[in-house]
Amino acid sequence: MPASQPPQPSPDRLVDFHAHPIVVGVMPGQPPLVALTALNLARAVGAPGIHFGYADQSRYVVEEFPDGSVRHAPIDPDDADEQWRSTSETIIAELTKAVGDSEVPWHFHYLAGRPDRALTHLARAVDAAGFVIGTRLGKHHVREFLNGSVTIRLCHHQHRPVITVPLEVVDWSAGLPWQ
Repeated sequence: MPASQPPQPSPDRLVDFHAHPIVVGVMPGQPPLVALTALNLARAVGAPGIHFGYADQSRYVVEEFPDGSVRHAPIDPDDADEQWRSTSETIIAELTKAVGDSEVPWHFHYLAGRPDRALTHLARAVDAAGFVIGTRLGKHHVREFLNGSVTIRLCHHQHRPVITVPLEVVDWSAGLPWQ
């Protein structure tokens, strides 16, 4: 007897890129390539907008709102509660520098909790067609290995397509970095 397979997404769950926004996972200090890739994709498919989201794992969701935003609080009650505002301002400044006053409207959402779940909530709320996610940089590789890749979790646990933007590549013509 074959093992039962979990139900698979039906083709009728496909969300048209042309009529729906794109959700983009961002982090402070991330190269602008992720935002620019999302902008390029949105222009190419005629998406009506881009929703950038950052999920702060040191905070938890208190309340979710229909527009994809959340009210959040620190996990550690002794934490200074204002650090998130500085992080939010930094990311908004970086996005403004990268995509600024583009013809595609964009919004930033400060989210909380596990990034894959937070971005999935945002995508459901705005009825997004798909995701654009950058790969992790340098020191984050070990944490990503232990916690699991946001991209892989998104690919395995929801039905929208995920475009991954490589942020660190190996120049194979120059040999491996450790040689």
